[in-house]
Amino acid sequence: MIFSSSLFLLYFLPCFLIAYYLIDRQYKNWLLLIVSILFYSWGAPKFVFIVMASVLVDFVVVMLMNRKTGSMRQGLFWLSVALNLALLVYFKYMNFFVDQFEVMLGWVGSKPMAWTKIALPIGISFITFQKLSYTLDVYKNRHPVFQKLQDYALYIFMFPQLLSGPIVRPGQISAQITDRSAQENTDYRLTGFYRFIIGLSKKVLIADVLGVTVNAIFSLNSAELSSGMAWVGAIAYTFQIYYDFSGYTDMAIGLARMMGFRLPENFNTPYVAQNITEFWRRWHMTLSFWFRDYIFLPLAYATSRKLPRERYLGIRADKIIYLIATTVTFLLCGFWHGAAWNFIIWGAYMGLFLIIDRLFLIRYLKKAGKVPSIVITFFILMIGWLIFRSQTPDESWFFIRRMFTFQSGENTIWLNPKFWTMLAVAAIFSFWGGFKKIESWIEKLYFNPGNGLMIAFSVMAILLFILSEAAITSSGFSPFIYFRF
Repeated sequence: MIFSSSLFLLYFLPCFLIAYYLIDRQYKNWLLLIVSILFYSWGAPKFVFIVMASVLVDFVVVMLMNRKTGSMRQGLFWLSVALNLALLVYFKYMNFFVDQFEVMLGWVGSKPMAWTKIALPIGISFITFQKLSYTLDVYKNRHPVFQKLQDYALYIFMFPQLLSGPIVRPGQISAQITDRSAQENTDYRLTGFYRFIIGLSKKVLIADVLGVTVNAIFSLNSAELSSGMAWVGAIAYTFQIYYDFSGYTDMAIGLARMMGFRLPENFNTPYVAQNITEFWRRWHMTLSFWFRDYIFLPLAYATSRKLPRERYLGIRADKIIYLIATTVTFLLCGFWHGAAWNFIIWGAYMGLFLIIDRLFLIRYLKKAGKVPSIVITFFILMIGWLIFRSQTPDESWFFIRRMFTFQSGENTIWLNPKFWTMLAVAAIFSFWGGFKKIESWIEKLYFNPGNGLMIAFSVMAILLFILSEAAITSSGFSPFIYFRF
């Protein structure tokens, strides 16, 4: 079940909200937990018991870890980390490892292995990251343990953010799990409602419309794909992935607000970034901050202890530390997104530009000015998203090469007015955050609209809902891009 489906919008969500608002406050968490497990079971009935068992084991191991000291505490910490990573590696990466092993067997003339492909449980990456956050924060004494299993289970299973984030850390939500009475009010519910509808509109009215053409363009062969069409596909996909993923985030945040929760923001107009470093402070922020706090900073600190001198071969130690930590972090970030070489290459590509930023590029971009910096950064990102979108490195190289060879093609795809309209709308709303007045207006819209604006945007949300539902009915099923991660 996905948020942008008639089943969810017309049946699941209204029935749940009616029950949630009518039930006594002491039972709300139980209702939310049960419904969240049912929601997950709808899409992954074969895996729900595995995830539930892992939640139970995690709760027990971390509870025991919190009571121990010394080597026993450290051992239980590594046990929790190992169990979570083992689950992720088995389900998400085992097929990739077996495929690579079979390639090596082919080099020596051996026959392929008999191997049954493993299905990927939806949401496994985001679930694992939240569980690891809990283990790490309790181990470092940043957060106390959950005293009740149902509270920890709700932290993991709460259905708005269960499948694609935002990645929530225990300290950001634990107090709301135990008491959110101050946020269970009409303002929160109304702002949550139109935040949800904004996300739905992003997904259905913009991303899905662009996605139809993007899929058609990426399926063209070398005789059919012209350079102009390659540019159109690259630009359209750059907007599609943003509106698809930020649309899900808006829907998740909106749903949570309707229940009295405030989830962390995940996007902040990322395409107005003036360099790649700034982009990663604006794009999928909960993931960026997770990798920064749990991978980059510990790795940089560990590396700094190994490099006591100020310079090595004439290079400052802090630059070497940044290079090592950034390279490892973004290779892991790329591999986290998917078990394929194109994701690893994409991670290396992003890491490379972060390093170039640090070495000299940010200085030059500042001299160039705001608009040229945004355009150059957008172009770098567009090439990166081509690598991300492609199924193989060869496919991405073919597409990028075709963009710059200025070749003609059969152009069998008709770019209809609806596509061009949505592409223009996507561009306008992607870059309008570059104006400070617009940015402050968006902040007011989301968090403190006032009665007049709240009524106006609620009416607008109803109209957008009608348009979105009509589009869903006419176009059918279209999953979120990040569901496959």
